[in-house]
Amino acid sequence: MKKFIEIVSIIIVPWIIIFWIVFTFNGDRDSQYFSKDHIVVQHKKAAVDHSKFPALQKMFKTPQEMTAACLSCHNKTGQEFMKTPHWQWKQLDTIPGRGVHDLGKINLLNNFCIGVNSNEFMCSMCHAGYGYDRKGFDFHAQDNIDCVVCHDNTGTYQKSNPGKGKMLPGAGYPAPGTDLNKVAQHVGNPQKSNCGSCHFVGGGGNNVKHGDLEKAQLSCTRDLDVHMASKGKDAPNLDCQDCHKTEHHNITGHLYTVASSASNRSTCVQCHTDKPHESKLLNDHFKTIACQTCHIPVYAKGAATKIIWDWSSALRMDKNGKPIPGETLPGNTYTFDGKTFCNVTIHYDSKHGTAVFQKNVEPEYVWFNGTANHHLLHDKIGDTASPLTLNPLFGSYQDRVSPANPENPSKIWPVKVMRGKQPYDPVNRLLINPKLFSREKGKGALWVDFDWNVSAKAGMEYVGLPYSGQLAFMKTQSMWLLNHEVAPADQALQCTACHTNTNSKLKNLSGFYLPGRDNSNLLDNAGLVFIILVLIGVSVHGILRIVSRKH
Repeated sequence: MKKFIEIVSIIIVPWIIIFWIVFTFNGDRDSQYFSKDHIVVQHKKAAVDHSKFPALQKMFKTPQEMTAACLSCHNKTGQEFMKTPHWQWKQLDTIPGRGVHDLGKINLLNNFCIGVNSNEFMCSMCHAGYGYDRKGFDFHAQDNIDCVVCHDNTGTYQKSNPGKGKMLPGAGYPAPGTDLNKVAQHVGNPQKSNCGSCHFVGGGGNNVKHGDLEKAQLSCTRDLDVHMASKGKDAPNLDCQDCHKTEHHNITGHLYTVASSASNRSTCVQCHTDKPHESKLLNDHFKTIACQTCHIPVYAKGAATKIIWDWSSALRMDKNGKPIPGETLPGNTYTFDGKTFCNVTIHYDSKHGTAVFQKNVEPEYVWFNGTANHHLLHDKIGDTASPLTLNPLFGSYQDRVSPANPENPSKIWPVKVMRGKQPYDPVNRLLINPKLFSREKGKGALWVDFDWNVSAKAGMEYVGLPYSGQLAFMKTQSMWLLNHEVAPADQALQCTACHTNTNSKLKNLSGFYLPGRDNSNLLDNAGLVFIILVLIGVSVHGILRIVSRKH
């Protein structure tokens, strides 16, 4: 019996242990690796009761009168706010290798509604001001600041949408019937609903643009968004400014479709530090993996987000020659640029063309070092056959430890890739800034006159760029970094999501060796030889001990 125990303990047990390590380790993370501490925020209430202020008792006939009353007490706030991108819709920013530029909606196009220029009357329903309907708008007039779009605590304030009615004011003015006095007397710290009034509905609807910012976050559980959750156990109920720290109305955080530098960012380590796990192995991953990569396994959990917009199919009419107001097309798959997207909803209308929506979307992944390039209005297009990336994100495996940028090394980040097909001038090789919106026919607006040529001509004249009279369409894409709809720890990606040779999450990232995903005959054979030698050595050692003890 003693001999049997020796054989089992010396020879058989090491074999079992080695085989268990090699063949049964599946990389699952135990919940013990994650901190169970949850941040619970005590939300600040307004320090004063604004309904008692005499300046707010006057009946406001215009929103400018309301703003003047606000500024009569907050007498430095106007100058402070007018320096911010929320007011100017631009900011001085440095594009690596290209110098300092005024970057923002004034000189950047996207592949949603394409461009603000010539469409300000409509687009400014998300501008924090009043009357922005043309390029000559006075950005120095403090009375045109919209204070309450961010500070209304009644939940009744909203901007007018001129696209919903021909007589609505538009240009960033409040919706008709808004009780300005009630709103002004009940202001306070910004709430999620204030930020969401623009950021949840950018691009024309709920969650259309970002994919990880949607109305569901106003009232959700931790399964949808572990930070914004307000329902259920351990719901932190964070407001936007809990992460996007704000001082003098400067809000931290970059949207890299309109920004370029690594400064003024909002990061996870503000709360979680750079060693958030109990596992050293997981903390070591932080050097090359952004937190969001593992902790946002899917996005668009509540409402579907738009993933493709094909403008080239716009302007089709019905059998009576009338614009098609909107219809859902049959089928749940869509192929674009050689890639097939499944479980999608396809929508068509004559104004916008074909739009493809998807829910519970798996991110795509890129190397990113905190900086980005941009295709500016005047930039010439090089290759028109391949998709043009409107905001290429800088980063690579090689600069994951960057001497030139030690505070912002490249990491793998999850992104929503928005794919589109939009108009360009094949002669001048410029993307076209079309005029889309007008209240009158004959002004060149695509959504009224239904003519691409006159729309392109009007829009390019507006921005002072040439138009050859020839128009074509090309594929574009934009990169939207994912930062919201963070999942609970037990729903994060497991190791085998990436470290596998079967549909690895990182299958499209190349230039480096990833264990489990990549095969190297040299390493595989060396490892196999090593394991065999270890087993032989253990066996020989055990046998020699048994034999020597017998002698």
